[in-house]
Amino acid sequence: MGQMMSHKEVLRAQIMERLMAGKIDQREASQRLAVCVRQVKRIVKRYRTAGLPGLVSQKRGAPSNRRLDAATRQAAIETIEAHYPDFGPTLACEKLRECHDITLSVESTRQLMIAAGLWKPRKGTTARPHPLRERRARRGEMIQIDGSPHDWFEGRSERCTLLVFIDDATGQLMQLRFVAQETTLAYMQTLHDHILAHGIPVALYSDKHSVFRVNMKDADPDAETQFSRAARTLGIECIHANSPQAKGRVERANQTLQDRLVKEMRLAGINDMEAANAWLPEYIADYNRRFQVEARKGQDAHLPWSGSKEALKRILSVQVAKTLSSNLSCQHQGQLFQVQSSGSGLALRGAQVILHHHIDGAQEIRWRNRTLSTTVMSKAVRQAEEADSKTVNQRVDHALKARNAKGKGHKPAANHPWRKSALGKSATKGSCVTQ
Repeated sequence: MGQMMSHKEVLRAQIMERLMAGKIDQREASQRLAVCVRQVKRIVKRYRTAGLPGLVSQKRGAPSNRRLDAATRQAAIETIEAHYPDFGPTLACEKLRECHDITLSVESTRQLMIAAGLWKPRKGTTARPHPLRERRARRGEMIQIDGSPHDWFEGRSERCTLLVFIDDATGQLMQLRFVAQETTLAYMQTLHDHILAHGIPVALYSDKHSVFRVNMKDADPDAETQFSRAARTLGIECIHANSPQAKGRVERANQTLQDRLVKEMRLAGINDMEAANAWLPEYIADYNRRFQVEARKGQDAHLPWSGSKEALKRILSVQVAKTLSSNLSCQHQGQLFQVQSSGSGLALRGAQVILHHHIDGAQEIRWRNRTLSTTVMSKAVRQAEEADSKTVNQRVDHALKARNAKGKGHKPAANHPWRKSALGKSATKGSCVTQ
């Protein structure tokens, strides 16, 4: 035979030999070959006529009937090279179908991109496997939260961080927000929007970032951060993961977003955080349509917020305890807060008040559940004159000369103990000479 027989064809040859020898009948042969009896009769006919070569598939070496036509292949490759050269096969396949009316399977797109040198097959991972944790049963039982620093705008704007809130039960993106840095107020703003849109979740699952947890070695076990205090007030349980793998759902979402979201913003012409935050709700809806799954239980575990927006805003603020001075003022971070009182203000002297820093940048002072009227003034802070590497040595040398000059010509004050002692000795010596 000119061609090697496949395992399937060798099996057919063995079955045909047993069938010809009368050891099995055509029904048993059809069961072993997983074909119908009529197909067995055709195989027997070819085997009697041509022998073993008759068992070799006649389609071997011929092009597939389901192959892509050359025009479609060329159009797909040219489109990917022109618009999506750094896209993965899955995302490129979606864009070909949605934007260019070219319908391919993901695997066909992958093979085309490999042949064109636009995609390199990934090698198998050797990472240590981690035990899987079953998803929570209901939407809103646990929200995984994390910040993802990245060059989201590919150099078109400053690097920033994307805050991600994802539901554990459904994999649904609940909130996305671009911020300059991971800060307490940034997370409070995102939680504020989440509560107004969906309600209060049962638990938040995060890492051990200092926003969520007091990490000092000798800290009080009951010590709280501003964020954990706000969550406790709202009745939300805060859970801290021991490793990134433990909160794998939000970590995998970060990887997906760093690939897909970056490219979607490039195609949409979005170049800064303000425009991105305005566009994100549209992207969240599309992402959830593609990737969210059904929860095992249909009930939503979120509790609706029944209070006012102002009350929620005050809970989700950075709160600092202050004591008013006798003139009804206090200081914080270079600012002087002066309380305005219509009366004498005796009750406010030495009063313990709470300074609120709100998510919108506003500040207020509260005392006994009421807001005090205040004016804010900036305190002037004296700072040393700046020096660069070219002038610092010159300034040090000048300071040394000034110190040496001061030491040589320095005279103690008239009432200095050393001066009095010296004058006393001089007077005694003079009296001796006079005698």
